[in-house]
Amino acid sequence: MDKLISELRRLFLLNADNHQRLQHHLRGEATFAFDLAQDGMTRAIVIDFHKASGEQHWLRLCEVANALQSDLDLPAPAVSVSGGESYRLWLSLASPISTERARQFLALLHKAYFEDEAIDLGRTVVELPPCLHVATGLWASFINPGMGSALAEDLGLEMPPNELSQAAFLEKLHCISDEAFAHAMDTLQRRHTAVKAPPAPMPSAATPQGLLLKDATLEDIVKHLHALGIEPTFRHVLKN
Repeated sequence: MDKLISELRRLFLLNADNHQRLQHHLRGEATFAFDLAQDGMTRAIVIDFHKASGEQHWLRLCEVANALQSDLDLPAPAVSVSGGESYRLWLSLASPISTERARQFLALLHKAYFEDEAIDLGRTVVELPPCLHVATGLWASFINPGMGSALAEDLGLEMPPNELSQAAFLEKLHCISDEAFAHAMDTLQRRHTAVKAPPAPMPSAATPQGLLLKDATLEDIVKHLHALGIEPTFRHVLKN
Protein backbone atom coordinates (compact mmCIF):
# COMPACT_ATOMS: atom_id res chain seq x y z
CA MET A 1 0.00 0.00 0.00
CA ASP A 2 2.80 2.45 0.84
CA LYS A 3 4.37 1.92 -2.59
CA LEU A 4 1.09 2.68 -4.36
CA ILE A 5 0.46 5.78 -2.28
CA SER A 6 4.01 6.96 -2.98
CA GLU A 7 3.47 6.63 -6.75
CA LEU A 8 0.12 8.45 -6.62
CA ARG A 9 1.75 11.30 -4.76
CA ARG A 10 4.73 11.39 -7.13
CA LEU A 11 2.50 11.70 -10.18
CA PHE A 12 -0.75 13.41 -9.30
CA LEU A 13 -1.20 14.72 -5.77
CA LEU A 14 -0.15 18.26 -5.04
CA ASN A 15 -0.98 18.29 -1.37
CA ALA A 16 -0.15 15.75 1.32
CA ASP A 17 -3.51 14.05 1.74
CA ASN A 18 -4.13 12.20 4.97
CA HIS A 19 -2.37 8.83 4.69
CA GLN A 20 -5.11 6.98 6.54
CA ARG A 21 -7.81 8.54 4.35
CA LEU A 22 -5.96 7.37 1.25
CA GLN A 23 -5.67 3.87 2.63
CA HIS A 24 -9.41 3.62 3.34
CA HIS A 25 -10.15 4.91 -0.17
CA LEU A 26 -7.75 2.58 -1.99
CA ARG A 27 -8.97 -0.46 -0.07
CA GLY A 28 -12.63 0.22 -0.88
CA GLU A 29 -13.59 0.88 2.73
CA ALA A 30 -14.80 4.34 1.71
CA THR A 31 -14.72 6.29 -1.56
CA PHE A 32 -13.54 9.90 -1.53
CA ALA A 33 -13.23 12.56 -4.22
CA PHE A 34 -9.77 14.11 -4.14
CA ASP A 35 -9.04 17.66 -5.25
CA LEU A 36 -5.99 17.60 -7.51
CA ALA A 37 -5.64 21.40 -7.18
CA GLN A 38 -4.53 23.56 -4.29
CA ASP A 39 -4.44 27.36 -4.15
CA GLY A 40 -5.19 27.54 -7.87
CA MET A 41 -2.33 25.18 -8.85
CA THR A 42 -2.29 21.57 -10.07
CA ARG A 43 0.09 18.84 -11.24
CA ALA A 44 -2.47 16.61 -12.97
CA ILE A 45 -4.76 16.86 -16.01
CA VAL A 46 -7.50 14.24 -16.27
CA ILE A 47 -9.46 13.59 -19.49
CA ASP A 48 -12.67 11.53 -19.60
CA PHE A 49 -13.81 9.49 -22.60
CA HIS A 50 -17.42 8.64 -21.95
CA LYS A 51 -19.00 5.34 -22.86
CA ALA A 52 -20.17 5.16 -26.48
CA SER A 53 -21.42 2.47 -28.85
CA GLY A 54 -19.05 -0.40 -29.47
CA GLU A 55 -15.46 0.52 -28.68
CA GLN A 56 -15.57 4.08 -29.99
CA HIS A 57 -14.63 5.57 -26.60
CA TRP A 58 -11.59 3.29 -26.39
CA LEU A 59 -10.51 4.04 -29.95
CA ARG A 60 -10.81 7.78 -29.29
CA LEU A 61 -8.72 7.49 -26.15
CA CYS A 62 -6.04 5.62 -28.12
CA GLU A 63 -5.99 8.33 -30.80
CA VAL A 64 -5.49 11.07 -28.22
CA ALA A 65 -2.91 9.10 -26.20
CA ASN A 66 -0.91 8.45 -29.38
CA ALA A 67 -1.15 12.11 -30.45
CA LEU A 68 0.17 13.25 -27.07
CA GLN A 69 3.29 11.21 -27.72
CA SER A 70 3.79 11.42 -31.49
CA ASP A 71 2.56 14.97 -32.20
CA LEU A 72 3.37 16.76 -28.94
CA ASP A 73 6.42 14.77 -27.75
CA LEU A 74 4.93 14.12 -24.30
CA PRO A 75 5.50 10.97 -22.22
CA ALA A 76 2.84 8.26 -22.16
CA PRO A 77 -0.13 9.10 -19.92
CA ALA A 78 -1.67 6.75 -17.38
CA VAL A 79 -4.88 4.98 -18.46
CA SER A 80 -7.73 4.02 -16.14
CA VAL A 81 -11.30 2.80 -16.09
CA SER A 82 -13.63 4.77 -13.84
CA GLY A 83 -15.72 1.85 -12.62
CA GLY A 84 -18.83 2.93 -14.45
CA GLU A 85 -19.00 5.61 -17.12
CA SER A 86 -15.67 6.36 -18.76
CA TYR A 87 -12.06 5.68 -19.58
CA ARG A 88 -9.61 8.27 -18.32
CA LEU A 89 -6.22 9.60 -19.36
CA TRP A 90 -4.00 10.99 -16.60
CA LEU A 91 -1.26 13.50 -17.43
CA SER A 92 1.34 14.16 -14.74
CA LEU A 93 3.28 17.43 -14.58
CA ALA A 94 6.72 17.71 -13.04
CA SER A 95 5.97 21.21 -11.73
CA PRO A 96 2.66 22.73 -10.65
CA ILE A 97 0.88 25.01 -13.12
CA SER A 98 -2.14 27.24 -12.60
CA THR A 99 -5.51 25.58 -13.04
CA GLU A 100 -6.25 28.22 -15.69
CA ARG A 101 -3.19 27.19 -17.72
CA ALA A 102 -4.20 23.55 -17.35
CA ARG A 103 -7.68 24.44 -18.58
CA GLN A 104 -6.22 26.32 -21.58
CA PHE A 105 -4.04 23.33 -22.48
CA LEU A 106 -6.98 20.94 -22.25
CA ALA A 107 -9.18 23.26 -24.32
CA LEU A 108 -6.56 23.42 -27.09
CA LEU A 109 -6.05 19.65 -26.97
CA HIS A 110 -9.82 19.14 -27.12
CA LYS A 111 -10.12 21.48 -30.10
CA ALA A 112 -7.29 19.76 -31.97
CA TYR A 113 -8.13 16.09 -31.46
CA PHE A 114 -11.55 15.31 -30.00
CA GLU A 115 -13.79 18.35 -30.27
CA ASP A 116 -16.98 16.27 -30.54
CA GLU A 117 -16.31 14.64 -27.14
CA ALA A 118 -18.09 16.34 -24.22
CA ILE A 119 -15.61 17.08 -21.43
CA ASP A 120 -15.39 19.21 -18.29
CA LEU A 121 -12.50 21.61 -18.92
CA GLY A 122 -12.27 22.91 -15.38
CA ARG A 123 -12.65 19.80 -13.25
CA THR A 124 -10.01 19.13 -10.60
CA VAL A 125 -11.99 16.93 -8.16
CA VAL A 126 -11.87 13.23 -9.07
CA GLU A 127 -12.03 9.77 -7.50
CA LEU A 128 -8.46 8.55 -7.55
CA PRO A 129 -7.96 4.93 -8.73
CA PRO A 130 -7.96 2.29 -7.51
CA CYS A 131 -11.26 2.70 -5.71
CA LEU A 132 -14.76 1.28 -5.49
CA HIS A 133 -17.39 2.97 -7.68
CA VAL A 134 -20.30 3.34 -5.27
CA ALA A 135 -23.06 3.38 -7.90
CA THR A 136 -21.96 0.30 -9.90
CA GLY A 137 -20.02 -1.76 -7.35
CA LEU A 138 -17.17 -2.06 -9.86
CA TRP A 139 -13.60 -1.00 -9.24
CA ALA A 140 -11.91 1.97 -10.85
CA SER A 141 -8.38 0.95 -11.74
CA PHE A 142 -5.29 1.92 -13.64
CA ILE A 143 -4.88 -0.53 -16.50
CA ASN A 144 -2.34 -1.78 -18.97
CA PRO A 145 -3.26 -0.08 -22.29
CA GLY A 146 -2.98 -3.47 -23.99
CA MET A 147 -6.08 -4.73 -22.16
CA GLY A 148 -8.16 -1.56 -22.49
CA SER A 149 -10.53 -2.73 -25.22
CA ALA A 150 -11.53 -5.78 -23.14
CA LEU A 151 -13.11 -3.41 -20.60
CA ALA A 152 -15.01 -1.23 -23.08
CA GLU A 153 -18.41 -2.53 -21.96
CA ASP A 154 -18.19 -2.47 -18.15
CA LEU A 155 -15.41 0.10 -17.68
CA GLY A 156 -14.56 -1.40 -14.32
CA LEU A 157 -13.24 -4.49 -12.52
CA GLU A 158 -15.37 -6.90 -10.50
CA MET A 159 -12.55 -7.52 -8.02
CA PRO A 160 -10.18 -5.02 -6.41
CA PRO A 161 -6.93 -4.72 -8.40
CA ASN A 162 -3.68 -5.88 -6.88
CA GLU A 163 -1.91 -2.99 -5.12
CA LEU A 164 1.54 -3.99 -6.32
CA SER A 165 0.32 -4.26 -9.92
CA GLN A 166 -1.20 -0.79 -9.69
CA ALA A 167 2.05 0.61 -8.35
CA ALA A 168 3.97 -1.18 -11.12
CA PHE A 169 1.82 0.50 -13.81
CA LEU A 170 2.49 3.91 -12.28
CA GLU A 171 6.21 3.61 -11.57
CA LYS A 172 6.91 3.24 -15.30
CA LEU A 173 5.34 6.63 -16.04
CA HIS A 174 7.25 9.89 -16.38
CA CYS A 175 6.13 13.37 -15.44
CA ILE A 176 5.91 16.03 -18.15
CA SER A 177 8.86 18.38 -17.80
CA ASP A 178 8.40 22.16 -17.85
CA GLU A 179 10.13 22.36 -21.24
CA ALA A 180 8.04 19.57 -22.77
CA PHE A 181 4.81 21.13 -21.54
CA ALA A 182 5.76 24.57 -22.90
CA HIS A 183 6.63 22.98 -26.28
CA ALA A 184 3.29 21.11 -26.41
CA MET A 185 1.36 24.24 -25.46
CA ASP A 186 3.14 26.26 -28.15
CA THR A 187 2.47 23.55 -30.76
CA LEU A 188 -1.24 23.49 -29.93
CA GLN A 189 -1.51 27.30 -29.96
CA ARG A 190 0.21 27.55 -33.35
CA ARG A 191 -2.08 24.87 -34.74
CA HIS A 192 -5.11 26.69 -33.37
CA THR A 193 -4.16 30.06 -34.91
CA ALA A 194 -2.84 28.74 -38.23
CA VAL A 195 -5.78 29.86 -40.34
CA LYS A 196 -5.13 30.38 -44.05
CA ALA A 197 -5.84 33.95 -45.12
CA PRO A 198 -8.23 34.21 -48.08
CA PRO A 199 -6.50 35.23 -51.35
CA ALA A 200 -6.73 38.93 -52.18
CA PRO A 201 -9.06 39.70 -55.09
CA MET A 202 -7.31 40.54 -58.37
CA PRO A 203 -7.82 44.15 -59.46
CA SER A 204 -9.75 44.61 -62.66
CA ALA A 205 -7.68 45.97 -65.52
CA ALA A 206 -10.71 47.04 -67.50
CA THR A 207 -12.62 48.90 -64.83
CA PRO A 208 -10.88 51.37 -62.46
CA GLN A 209 -12.18 51.05 -58.89
CA GLY A 210 -15.07 53.43 -58.29
CA LEU A 211 -15.84 54.05 -61.98
CA LEU A 212 -18.14 52.03 -64.19
CA LEU A 213 -16.89 52.74 -67.70
CA LYS A 214 -19.98 51.41 -69.38
CA ASP A 215 -22.03 54.16 -67.72
CA ALA A 216 -19.38 56.95 -67.69
CA THR A 217 -19.30 60.03 -69.90
CA LEU A 218 -16.06 61.40 -71.35
CA GLU A 219 -16.11 64.11 -68.65
CA ASP A 220 -16.44 61.45 -65.93
CA ILE A 221 -13.43 59.58 -67.28
CA VAL A 222 -11.28 62.73 -67.47
CA LYS A 223 -12.19 63.69 -63.86
CA HIS A 224 -11.39 60.18 -62.66
CA LEU A 225 -7.98 60.18 -64.39
CA HIS A 226 -7.18 63.64 -62.99
CA ALA A 227 -7.99 62.35 -59.49
CA LEU A 228 -5.39 59.64 -60.08
CA GLY A 229 -2.82 62.20 -61.25
CA ILE A 230 -3.02 61.15 -64.89
CA GLU A 231 -3.21 63.62 -67.77
CA PRO A 232 -5.19 61.92 -70.52
CA THR A 233 -4.17 62.23 -74.19
CA PHE A 234 -6.84 61.42 -76.74
CA ARG A 235 -5.92 60.61 -80.33
CA HIS A 236 -8.39 60.02 -83.12
CA VAL A 237 -7.42 57.05 -85.19
CA LEU A 238 -8.48 57.19 -88.85
CA LYS A 239 -9.54 53.92 -90.30
CA ASN A 240 -8.76 53.15 -93.91
